[in-house]
Amino acid sequence: MAAPASSARSYSLERTRNIGICAHIDAGKTTLTERVLFYTGSIHKMGEVHEGTTVTDWMEQERERGITITSAATTCFWPVKEEPGIFKSFEKTKNRINIIDTPGHVDFTAEVERSLRVLDGAIAVFCGVAGVQPQSETVWRQANKYGVPRIAFVNKMDRTGADFEKALGEMKTKLGANAWPILIPLGKEDQLKGQIDIINQKALVYTDSKELGSTYKVEEIPAELQEMAKKSLDQLIEAIADVDEEVGNMFLEEKKPSTKQLKEAIRRATCANKFVPVVGGSAFKNKGVQSLVDAVIEYLPSPIDIPPAIGHSTENPEERIPVKVDDNAKFCSLAFKLWTDPFVGKLIFFRVYAGKLSKGEFIYNSRTGKRERVSRLIQIQADKREDIETVFAGDIAATVGLKDIATGDTLRNEELEITLEPPSFPEPVISMAVEPKTKGDREKMGEALQRLSEEDPTFQVQSNEETGQTIIKGMGELHLEIICDRLKREFSVETNSGAPQIAYRETITKSSGGEGKLIKQSGGRGQYGHVILQVEPQERGKGITVDNKVTGGNIPKEYIPAVKKGVQEALLNGVIHGSPVIDMKIEILDGSYHEVDSNELAFKMAAIFAVKDAMQKAGPILLEPIMLVECSTPDEYQGDILGDINRRRGKIMNVDSKNLTSVVKAEVPLAEMFGYVNTIRSLSRGRAAYSMEPSHFEQVPSSVLAQVTQQKKG
Repeated sequence: MAAPASSARSYSLERTRNIGICAHIDAGKTTLTERVLFYTGSIHKMGEVHEGTTVTDWMEQERERGITITSAATTCFWPVKEEPGIFKSFEKTKNRINIIDTPGHVDFTAEVERSLRVLDGAIAVFCGVAGVQPQSETVWRQANKYGVPRIAFVNKMDRTGADFEKALGEMKTKLGANAWPILIPLGKEDQLKGQIDIINQKALVYTDSKELGSTYKVEEIPAELQEMAKKSLDQLIEAIADVDEEVGNMFLEEKKPSTKQLKEAIRRATCANKFVPVVGGSAFKNKGVQSLVDAVIEYLPSPIDIPPAIGHSTENPEERIPVKVDDNAKFCSLAFKLWTDPFVGKLIFFRVYAGKLSKGEFIYNSRTGKRERVSRLIQIQADKREDIETVFAGDIAATVGLKDIATGDTLRNEELEITLEPPSFPEPVISMAVEPKTKGDREKMGEALQRLSEEDPTFQVQSNEETGQTIIKGMGELHLEIICDRLKREFSVETNSGAPQIAYRETITKSSGGEGKLIKQSGGRGQYGHVILQVEPQERGKGITVDNKVTGGNIPKEYIPAVKKGVQEALLNGVIHGSPVIDMKIEILDGSYHEVDSNELAFKMAAIFAVKDAMQKAGPILLEPIMLVECSTPDEYQGDILGDINRRRGKIMNVDSKNLTSVVKAEVPLAEMFGYVNTIRSLSRGRAAYSMEPSHFEQVPSSVLAQVTQQKKG
C-alpha cells in the first residue's frame, strides 16, 4: 500500500545539505546568503545589508545596524546537473539546501555555537582584503570542536587591496587548515571578471550586462594564466594524494586521476575534515556564487556522509550510543534554539537525527521526563513560517507549544532512552543593572527577561539580594544594548540601565589551612559544627575540585554533603571583591561534632567559615577578563591608536602594515574598553574599526585594585 503523502520524503537524504555560513563580522555572510537565495530562485530581487532589505537580517535591530544578531534559517533548492559526476545515479530531482546565516560579532557567538552543533557542513567566509580576522579564528575553532567540514569562500575580491594568495596563506598559517584553491578569482579589484576552474581547467567569465551575475560563459583559460592554472592543479592533486589513499596510490604510480576521480577524492577528504576547498569571488558584485553552490553540493556532506551523532544512555551516562540517520528508526532530535515569536509564541528549532515526526504525535524530553503532543510543525524561511505535516531524519524544523524546553534538550521517542550532547556556551563577561521606569513595567520586565534568557544561553538574569537590583549579564556592550532594545520594542518595557559591571573572578596564590566553627547555645538544643580544610591553587582553567580526606569519623558521613555544599557556597563570593572563586583545590581534612547539637546547617556554616579563613591566608588575588583586540586603521592614525591602547593598560602583541593599513593586535582589560567605539572613531575620523573577543583572566594590578574594590562598595 502506498504511503500517505505526509509521510513520503520529497527530497532524498543524499540530496540534502545542512550548511551554515559563518565568518568575522562584515566579511559578507548575509550578502552571500542573499545571493544564494536569488540564484536558487527562492527570492526574485537581491536585498542589500546597507539598505536593510536582506531576507535573513529580518529583525529591526539588524536592519538598522547592518549586522546579523540572530542566526536565521532558510531553505532553497539547486538543480541537479545533467551529469551527476561524483554522485550515484539518483533520480533527476533538485538538491535541497538548508542554510543558517550566523552572526559575525563576538557578542553573539552563542548563535554560531549552537548552529554549528547541528549542521553537517559550513561555508567559512573570509574577506579578500583583511584575510583571517579574530572572529574568523573563533568560528574556525568552533567548527573544529564539532567536526564540521568546511568550504572556504574568499569574498570581496572586487575590493581595492584584495589578495587571494594572502588570504589562502593565512588560512594555512593562522588556522592550520589544509586549504587549497579549486576556483581562483579571474582578475581582482575592479578587473574581477570571474573564476578559473582549476579542476576542469576552464575559465568562468560573467557576461550579465545588468550586473546580476545570472549568466556566465565557460571559456578557455587566458594564455598568460594557463601555466599558473596547470601548476595549481598539480599542487591540488599532490595535496589530495597526501590525505586520500586512492589518489595517493595513483600519485605513487605516476598516474593522473580523472576529473571524476579527483572530485570524489576531494569530497571524501572534505567530509573527513582533512581538506578545505577554497573558492574566490565577490558576493556583492555577483561573481562566483553559483560555482560556490555547486561546490557545496559536490563536496560538503549530506546527513548520511558524516559520522552518526553520539548520545549517552539515560540509565548509564558513561555508555555512548550512536544515532544512525534513518527515517525508519525511532525519533531522536536536538532542540538547539528557542525564539519568542510575537505571532505564534515560543518557537523551538530542532535538528532531526533519526526517525520522523508528524503533527499530532508525541515526543519525550530526556531532561524533564515529560511527554508532550506536537500540534504544529513549521519549516522556517527566515521570518516567514510554512506549516508542514512531517519532518524526516536530517531535517531542520521548528515547532510551537511545547512547555519547559531549554536549548540543548533531547526530544525523542519515549522508548529510546538516550540523551544527545548539548552545545556548550561561554560564560558572560559583562553585566549591568536594569530597572523598570514605572511600576507597571516591573512585572512585564521580569517575564520578558525570563523569555530572553531562555532564548539566549549567554544571557543571564540575576537578582542582587543586597541591593535589590536586577543584574543582566552578557557577552559585550552590544549584546546588552540589543537586549534592552528588544525589551522596549518586543515587550513594551521601558528600562533604565546602569553602567556595565565587569565579571571579575578571584583565586589564591599559595596553599593554606583554614578552620571554621559554629557553636551556638541558647538554653535548648544548640548548633555545633567544626571543619578543618586545606586550600591550594590550581592551574588556570582547572576549575574547582573538592576532596574529602576525613578519616576516623571525626565528621560523620551524613554531614559531608553539607560540608561540600558550604564549600561551594563560600566560593560564590571571594574575600576581596565578592566575586566567584576559580581554579582552587579544597581538601576537607578534619573536624569534630557533637552528639546532640550537630546538624547539616551547622556543618554547612562551619565549612563557609573555614573556606573564608583559608582564603584570607592563601594570598587571594582578583582576576579581570582580558580581551583580544584587533584594530584596523589607516597608517596615519597608527600612533594615536597605539597610544590610546597603552593608556588603557593594553599590551601590544603585534602590528602589521600592508596597503597603507595597519592592523594592531593587543590584549586589553575589558574594564578599559567601555566606550572604545566612540574613541577609535574620533581618533581616526571614522576610518578605523576594531573587534574584540574574550581571551583569558589576569590579575588586577595593585594600582587598580583599590579603585575596583571601592567601586564595588559604592
